[in-house]
Amino acid sequence: MRIAIITLGCRINQAESSQIGHTLQNSGHQIVGISEKPDICVINTCAVTARASSQSKQLVNKALTSNAKVIVTGCYVELDKDGLKNNSRIEIVDNSLKSNIINMIPSSNLSVQSSSLNTLRNRPIIKVQVGCNSSCSYCVIPLARGRSKSVPIDEIINEAKYYESLNYNEIVLSGIHLGMYGLDLSPRVSLSTLIKNLLKNTNIPRIRLSSLEISEIDDELLELLLDKRICNHLHVPLQSGDDNILRLMNRSYTSKDYISKILKVKEILPGIAIGADIIVGFPGEGQKEFNNTKSVIEFLGFSYLHVFPYSSRPGTKALKLPGHVPDAVKKERVRSLRAIGMALKIAYIKGHIDKTLDIIVENESGEGVIGTSRNYIKVQLGHIEGIEDGMLVNTLISGHKKDIATGTLVINPQPLNI
Repeated sequence: MRIAIITLGCRINQAESSQIGHTLQNSGHQIVGISEKPDICVINTCAVTARASSQSKQLVNKALTSNAKVIVTGCYVELDKDGLKNNSRIEIVDNSLKSNIINMIPSSNLSVQSSSLNTLRNRPIIKVQVGCNSSCSYCVIPLARGRSKSVPIDEIINEAKYYESLNYNEIVLSGIHLGMYGLDLSPRVSLSTLIKNLLKNTNIPRIRLSSLEISEIDDELLELLLDKRICNHLHVPLQSGDDNILRLMNRSYTSKDYISKILKVKEILPGIAIGADIIVGFPGEGQKEFNNTKSVIEFLGFSYLHVFPYSSRPGTKALKLPGHVPDAVKKERVRSLRAIGMALKIAYIKGHIDKTLDIIVENESGEGVIGTSRNYIKVQLGHIEGIEDGMLVNTLISGHKKDIATGTLVINPQPLNI
């Protein structure tokens, strides 16, 4: 059968869709795009923002215009299940039962090549944890994903070894709340325990961590980050640089806590790439509070920023807070911080000119090969014969085009500047 798998949202959704697609391919099915006349459309939705929910709804409606069977799962399903149930052509699958989708589609008798949906992604994502026990006042994810649940270490190692057997050069460890990994297992373990086991039992050249909360970056983890196989890159949500807004968000740290830990990380790991999420226009954010956020960003000099306007979500405490910020003000503040983020990203790239970085080749554009470095810089090479997706190659950084570095292939590399 021809099956389209459409995914919105986080890396966990991407990992889950990838696993579903791989299993279906190995059962003889063909994975196609939504415009390629699929027999079945599997839509893995997102609801983290109002825009994500709207996009999810649009994709469902688009799938319904075809003659395909439509299976809908993901966080949007959990928040608007009643609305989706009104359409008899939609089959709904709860987030917690997402893996059952493969059992809803009968095996095909067709023979398939040893391909996998993950070949479309040259840095495969491994889901190590789902759910969240926190209660940030703006967030619907605990409602949609439930409490934290970790994948046993042996299962993660087996998946990592599988990617290693296919000659992948990087895996990305991801979770809804990655830093809570292992706290629900018996016996209890930690994210550091998992990393130590991966370093000991696999030989994959690069292991990358997805988003981590500032309070979860402890001395043990920082010591592990000194290992050259762990990518020198951290993504650490800030959300706001104002203490009153952080309190209203029900975040578990102050701006001083955040600044102190980031400075410590930079001292121990000079040159590390550090990115942050920022929510702009949270209820109660006036010009003073916004300026405090700008000051923290400029002081810490992040490598890049992900800036989002606050989005009212049903069932959250923030929805009932006073002082909601007008959309026009949010839009201008987002523009301002994204401009700062772009300047910081370019400055970080410029700091690597004349240095050698290793990149994993991911795709080819009209201007040549593009890959991702260990420290999360996108690098563009020219058109090079013999370079294939997934290769790990050494690159001398020579300049940049906007926020993408440019470089040349190094045949006999000097020691990497990582």
